[in-house]
Amino acid sequence: MADSSNPRHALSKFRLSILMLAAIYPFVAAILYVLMPLTQGWPIWERSAILAPVMVFSIVYGIAPIIQQRFAWFILRQPRPAVA
Repeated sequence: MADSSNPRHALSKFRLSILMLAAIYPFVAAILYVLMPLTQGWPIWERSAILAPVMVFSIVYGIAPIIQQRFAWFILRQPRPAVA
């Protein structure tokens, strides 16, 4: 049973996905602009072997924590905090 005396904020996966898309798309595009000239003529699997670890570590240790910290109010559907 749900306890109405303990309000919990609902996580919006849709809002989180929009923020992640907005941050990750330009990041991946920038990596590709740098990577493509350096790996010209390489098979796609070799390019992916370089691209995937850079993307994963950047997302897990950089982009996702920053988004969760700075936009928690938006993702959790809370009022925006006052700026001091």
